[in-house]
Amino acid sequence: VQVGDRLRVRPGEKVPTDGVVIEGDTSIDESMLTGEPVPVDKRAGDDVYGATLNTSGSIVIEATRVGNDTALAQIAKLVEDAQTHKAPIEHLADRVSGIFVPIVILIALGTFGVWLATGHGFEPSLVTAVAVLIIACPCAMGLATPAAVMVGTGRAASLGVVIKGGEVLERSGRITAVALDKTGTITEGKMALTDVAAADGLSEDELLRLAAAAEDPSEHPISRAIVDGARDRGVELQPVTGFDSHAGRGVTATVGGRPVRVGRRSLMVGDAPKALEDAAASLTAQGRTVIWVGDDSATLGVIAVADTVKPTARAAVARLHDLGLETILITGDNRATGEAIAREVGIDTVHAEVLPKDKVEVVAKLQAEGKSVAMIGDGINDAPALAQADLGVAIGTGADVAIEAADVTLVSGDPRLAAAAIELARKTLANIKQNLFWAFFYNVVMIPAAALGLLSPIIAAAAMAFSSVSVVLNALRLNRTKLS
Repeated sequence: VQVGDRLRVRPGEKVPTDGVVIEGDTSIDESMLTGEPVPVDKRAGDDVYGATLNTSGSIVIEATRVGNDTALAQIAKLVEDAQTHKAPIEHLADRVSGIFVPIVILIALGTFGVWLATGHGFEPSLVTAVAVLIIACPCAMGLATPAAVMVGTGRAASLGVVIKGGEVLERSGRITAVALDKTGTITEGKMALTDVAAADGLSEDELLRLAAAAEDPSEHPISRAIVDGARDRGVELQPVTGFDSHAGRGVTATVGGRPVRVGRRSLMVGDAPKALEDAAASLTAQGRTVIWVGDDSATLGVIAVADTVKPTARAAVARLHDLGLETILITGDNRATGEAIAREVGIDTVHAEVLPKDKVEVVAKLQAEGKSVAMIGDGINDAPALAQADLGVAIGTGADVAIEAADVTLVSGDPRLAAAAIELARKTLANIKQNLFWAFFYNVVMIPAAALGLLSPIIAAAAMAFSSVSVVLNALRLNRTKLS
């Protein structure tokens, strides 16, 4: 495909490259870019993006960007750049050992020299120096980190959290702020029926019966939400005739001999009752998508659908707050919806209507403020931000590219596991520091004893082995860690 080529995209086909619509009307599923489950209406003059899905009418596009210039290619480049610029982690044990070992060697040489200078023979002086070296052997220090990391990652795996190595565990324990994607992370990632408001003289079930029957032939996500919601409520659907889809506006059909219109306000006939206008305004303010229902003479009611919040989302955010973490919602959805979801689950700050590159910029800005940031997401559009963050956390039920870009994967998709992973990482870091402290304290106490000739090399070897065993036993306590 070359820039300027004209391509026809039929219903159910993916848009082959970035372009502009020059003929036809349709709805495009842009969840790859925005994460939002509701298709976007497109008409002549509107931009479309490669790898997005045409859900309804046939369109003709003119290619404007191809190859490495497309939006999808730019997302891949953002991921690559973010991963390249991630700073390496310095290990505490390495830093301690780098200082401790030379000091111990100097102490052993000093001990040997002092014993010789005080009239002791060569052999007892050498034995005492060897005892110092044995008792100070930093095996416990070397085991302090890997033992705790091995047990910590194993414990995480038993909880359904896959952590990619010790460096990731170390970064997890230092997180101060958590940025969360909305769709698929906080919400279910699909539309569901939430509200029904009927005009006077019509029951909610009757309104839903008319709307769901009219929408049944359509494969649009909103149509499926209405139909599934009606069936869940036990509403039986009648056969329809004369079904017609109006791209970007809704559908019309005849249900039981009655003409029915379902879609945007502009598809309705005449003025709507004030009660329905008020209901629609209230539902819109709550971040719901409002669908109008009417016939050829009047407006009959409104139906609302929304990407519903996961049952565990509020508990997950509350647990993050309990850990002293700031929470930020980052979404490609509109501000009203983003703020409504944030209020519902208790998130502190909202960044709405952001594209993939904007998500990276939000994370980078938080990092520039001195915060250590975890990003939790599930979509292709989240991958660059996951790679940019100090800790990328992918929802295991999400896109493969997001999982690949992330450091941690929550296998079940339950957001509560993110808090569990961070809490476990903190406890693992605390365990590492305990191990290092006791290993260092042991050496501080035992080296002078060895230097004074109070320990033979055999006893020193046994004591050194015991210190290593104690470090491993302390690390194994992580297996019994209870997470709130």
